[in-house]
Order: sequence, then C-alpha cells, then structure tokens
Amino acid sequence: MFLKNLDFLKKNRLFREIKDRSSAQGPRIRFGENEFINFSSNDYLGLSAHPYLIEIVKKAIEEYGYGSSASRLLGGGSILHRELESKIAQLKKTESALLFNSGYLANIGIIPSIADENTVLLSDEFNHASIIDGCRLSKANILIYRHKDILHLEELLRKSGSKRKVIVTDTVFSMEGDIAPLKEIVELCKIHSAVLYLDDAHGTGVLGNGRGALSHFDINPYPWIVQMGTLSKAIGSFGAFASGDKDIIDWLINTSRSFIFSTTLPACNVAAALAGIELIEKDKGLIKKLWMNREKLVQLLKDSDYNVMGSETPIIPISTGTLENTLKLSEHLYNKGIYAPAIRPPTVKEPRIRITVTASHTNEDIGRLIEVLNEYG
Repeated sequence: MFLKNLDFLKKNRLFREIKDRSSAQGPRIRFGENEFINFSSNDYLGLSAHPYLIEIVKKAIEEYGYGSSASRLLGGGSILHRELESKIAQLKKTESALLFNSGYLANIGIIPSIADENTVLLSDEFNHASIIDGCRLSKANILIYRHKDILHLEELLRKSGSKRKVIVTDTVFSMEGDIAPLKEIVELCKIHSAVLYLDDAHGTGVLGNGRGALSHFDINPYPWIVQMGTLSKAIGSFGAFASGDKDIIDWLINTSRSFIFSTTLPACNVAAALAGIELIEKDKGLIKKLWMNREKLVQLLKDSDYNVMGSETPIIPISTGTLENTLKLSEHLYNKGIYAPAIRPPTVKEPRIRITVTASHTNEDIGRLIEVLNEYG
C-alpha cells in the first residue's frame, strides 16, 4: 500500500524530501557547501543565533545540565520555567501562562481540554493542521466557517443552538500571511457567550509591538480568551505556551494530556526564550526593521506584477497558478542561490511560493530576490 501511495505522490509531483542545513539558521544558510539566501525561515527577528541567546544558553547548561528528564509534574521543570511563564503572562497581559513543548503539542493538548462532546467548535477553514487535529481530538461538534468570513461565522453561531461554543482561529495564517478579523470575532463572542481560542504563533513577537495580535487590535485579553503562542519563531528558541485566566491555566495543568505526559523543555531552551523576550522588549528596532523589510519587499513584488495573495505580514505568498509553475519557480530560485521551497497540496489548496522576510535580511538580499524572480518572469 505504501509503495503504491508513494508512487502516486511522485507521479503527481507531490513527493517531498528533507534538506538539512550545514549552518546556523539565519538570512543565509548552507546546504552542504552551497550558500543560499534564506526566505523560508520563521526566525522573524533573527534571534535564533543571536550572540546573547547563545551566551545565556551556555550559562543555563552549566547550571542545569541539558536534559530535563521528567515531565513538569514529576519535577522536570526548573525555576526558569516558572520565570518564563511569568514573563509570558506579563507580555500577553494575562493572569497566568503554561509552557508546552511545541505549538503542535499545545494545540492538540489545549483544545480537547476546553472543548468536549457538549461543545460546538467553530474553526476557520485555513487554520493550521495542529488546530484541525486538536479539534478532532476534542470530540466536539466541529463547524468550519469560510476563511475570515464573519457573516458565515455569525450564521453558524446562530444555528449552533444552546451548546457551549468555542471559536478557534489562527491570528496570522501561516500560508496566507493575512490576519484574522479579531475585532469582529471578539464582538461575536460577546454576543453569543463564546470562548475564543487564538493560535498566535506567527503574531507573537511580530504584531502589537511584540505582544501579539490582541495588542495589534488593542483588544483586552478577556478571561474567556485563551492564547497559544510559540517560542520557536520570532522569540528564537523552541517550545510553546498557553496564556490566559488563572483558572484556565490551572485546568490545563490538570487535564491537558500533551502537557501532563511529556518530558518538559530543557532549561536551556527556556533560558533562550527568556533572553529572546528580553531582547524584543529592549530593542524595538528589531520589529521596526522587520516591518520596513516587509513593506519594501511587498512593494517591489507588486511593482513587478507579482500577486502576493492578500498578505498583511512578513509571510508573503507568491501566487504561481499551477503546481508545475510553482515547482519550476522554486527550482529556478534554488539554482540562483535563493531558498524558498514550493508549497503544495495538501498543505494548501492553491500552490505557491511562500516568502518570509525577516529583520536580518539586507537590502541586497531583497534586491537579489526580486532580480532572480524577474529573470524567471
């Protein structure tokens, strides 16, 4: 069965292979001996290889060792874990926070804890795969609303009856680069007494002066809003978190299976996240540079008649029309020293090149990307 299915993937140009770096993450990376300008990373602020993070990690390893060797409830955590949770709650302006090992584990652990068979889950059709899997694991009645379609969401809320309601959405959509209409969604939550679950993985450190999507829209973090975010993108470390009302966080500690039954993050990862947040809070120039680069690249792409598919963030998809076009363009970029892999089904319905620009990219990097794109035509 597997061989037959693999043959199908290969024949239909959907087979994917892993490329492993021989360098640190950053605006320029190496595969083997070949260097590429990297437009595929979510290292938005360039912190993953920042000297200060590396210095802090070394100190944490000397003090706490590397492996954590147990789940948090069995003493695997350190005082750094509690310090980071306090710092995240402060960043998100919430009462409490809880660390998870990854964004995927957070979504498949949190959503089933806040939704069950007596719940109606309303989920944006373009939500991340980890959200989709978390919804499925919850055993709730799942209703899918059209992407960012407030009227459709409102219609489904009205029809959902008296059951408990939870609206689930990405804040920044990872393959589209657009932003959920949170002001309108929050108002619907108030009207229909719904809980709001936000995946702010690509918003944390990027939107709202680094605080994320709620701050971007100047929305209060109401007690019925649960925020998830990751430490592995703009913050430059690894892991994830839930942030919200203390009662919700206490509930997750006692019910979220991916938290309870996972060995916790090593203390050095936690130390790196603390250092990343510290840098974001101290140096607002990082976020300013990120958005300057984003605006510059989007304008250049538009000037060259490329369709950026409604992007509002440093995630900039380029519409390519067909799978064949996407693969050819990605290969052309690769051959010219630019890494921007083809994004294909089933990840997205419409193939595209997904460009992510960072604060670390130079004007020369951006100019070279445009030059190579225009060579392809």
